[in-house]
Amino acid sequence: MAGKEIAIIIVFYVTCGVVVISALIAVFARSVINAAFALFFTLCGMAGFYFLLSADFLAIVQIVVYAGGILVLLLFGILLTHRTLEELGIEKRTTYIAGTIAGLAFYLILIFIIAQGLWHQIPPKPMAPTTATIGRLLLTKYLLPFEISSVTLLAALIGSAYLVRRKEGK
Repeated sequence: MAGKEIAIIIVFYVTCGVVVISALIAVFARSVINAAFALFFTLCGMAGFYFLLSADFLAIVQIVVYAGGILVLLLFGILLTHRTLEELGIEKRTTYIAGTIAGLAFYLILIFIIAQGLWHQIPPKPMAPTTATIGRLLLTKYLLPFEISSVTLLAALIGSAYLVRRKEGK
């Protein structure tokens, strides 16, 4: 094996360790804030897998949308909600047992699917288009749908700001 292949394998295993350990911390953390931060490292580790697969666009989207947007939304929801775990019904032991059984079943299904895969074959080209290819397509072939979606999102943002401002004035 060449030095580059060994480095990629080492990076893969380090990323696996980060994802698994941070996911376990996210699941078993007693503090919701600690669980949210562990989820952040899990999502960033998943973006590392996309980088290793040469899917740079998916990796950036993973970081921006999930680690950036969704996690910030989750943290705001946590920080603005003043309910305890007992009020939410999460403190019961039956929820942990049911979650553990469901997680183990899902894990066994994944192991079965992975064992059936043909992992020794290497694709001749990157599996996902590069960012340059996606950018070229968005600004040529798919320009109209891209612009329509951006105008629609802008209208939704203006409408939501108007509705919030209107309720504050009353």
